[in-house]
Amino acid sequence: MLRLKSLLGELRSSLWFVPALMVAGAGALAVGLIEVDARLNRELLTNFPRLFGAGAEGSRGMLSSIAGSMITVAGVTFSITIVALSLASSQYTPRILRNFMRDRANQTVLGVFVGIFTYCLIVLRTIRGGDENLFVPSLSVVVGVILAVVGIGFLIFFIHHIAASIQASNIIASAAEETIKTIDKLFPQELGEENGDEDKGVETKVVLAEARRRVVRSLKTGYVQSLDEAALVRLASAHETTLRMEIGVGDFVVEGSPLVSVYLDTEADEQFTNKLNRIYQISRYRTVEQDAAFGIRQIVDIALKALSPGVNDTTTAVTCIDYLSAINARLANRRFVSPLRFDKEALRVVAKGPTFESLLAKSFDQIRRSAEGNVAVIVRLLQALETIAGRTTDEPRLRLIAQHACLLDALADRTITPAHDRAQIREYVARLTMKLDGAEPDHLLAGQGA
Repeated sequence: MLRLKSLLGELRSSLWFVPALMVAGAGALAVGLIEVDARLNRELLTNFPRLFGAGAEGSRGMLSSIAGSMITVAGVTFSITIVALSLASSQYTPRILRNFMRDRANQTVLGVFVGIFTYCLIVLRTIRGGDENLFVPSLSVVVGVILAVVGIGFLIFFIHHIAASIQASNIIASAAEETIKTIDKLFPQELGEENGDEDKGVETKVVLAEARRRVVRSLKTGYVQSLDEAALVRLASAHETTLRMEIGVGDFVVEGSPLVSVYLDTEADEQFTNKLNRIYQISRYRTVEQDAAFGIRQIVDIALKALSPGVNDTTTAVTCIDYLSAINARLANRRFVSPLRFDKEALRVVAKGPTFESLLAKSFDQIRRSAEGNVAVIVRLLQALETIAGRTTDEPRLRLIAQHACLLDALADRTITPAHDRAQIREYVARLTMKLDGAEPDHLLAGQGA
């Protein structure tokens, strides 16, 4: 099932799969309409001479023109798509290229143009002149003209869509929406009073017999795109053992390096190693389906590129922070399940996954380090932390947010000289820290520099 999902994901992100389906559909439509034309009462068509009255030569010329223009437009569309990919890669980050390739609108437009071309070729082949063998599929020709008009509409739509899709705000919003969907799937439950401590170091309480520890090594090199935790539990139960994940989703693994630790009396055999490796989907790149951190990574990369001296685009960086605040606000009150997986009260798997602390750090640490002297970015980071803090009452998470606020305050002390700007930042820090645990600002900011 995991490999099937991976294959479907690969097909969805390819530029050829949807166009290939549409070409097949266009071919089937052409064949079907030709058969209808062959059985249609010709006297019925003579009642509409202006619509169905084209001769063999006229129909050939019309379909030839439509086919030629559609394949030309398809080439132009493909060229524009490649230019957009190159621009997005250089201007923002190469990690968003798959988002463009997965764009269903781009795939559909390519499919429409190539499909119309295929339709016209098939219909064109059946047109015959001469008195004895005259055959003009009038209905098919009319449908070809209608498809050409539809193609013009798709061309206009594509120009608008590609112009909108390369705008920074749309790219960032798209990555954020995909990440939030992943968060809703991975962490569907909200924090409750009975499970508020589910991610506070539970794993450290587990003591496993290190003398029985055996290492199962990876058979491939690449990023862990996804894994089947239920299959891990079943495998551990079948061998009456406990597995500890050494590599989690989104991590890079080198062939021959530890993938899973298994607690057995004897070394894991080749069959066991192969079974374990099949549970992991390892490929050349990361995907966001089970990896919320990768969605965050894409937005952070755009922000870092915007803050680089060669670009210096503060507005784009601020937009990235806004959407990162939306992502972390969604995470702030979500339950991160325990890393321990049981089967009939027996510990079977010690999983490795993200925590609120790790995702918050991935969101803001690098941006903070690149924001030296940038008042607008530092202020927006503080506003983002304030938004996130308003979404949770969990004390450990509020303390983490307070730590990030203190780091921003210290950064402003070191890098911002104008008193007015410094006072503005301290006002935001004070307002934020007063909300966190009801603490006084001076208490949380002690030692950070006034």
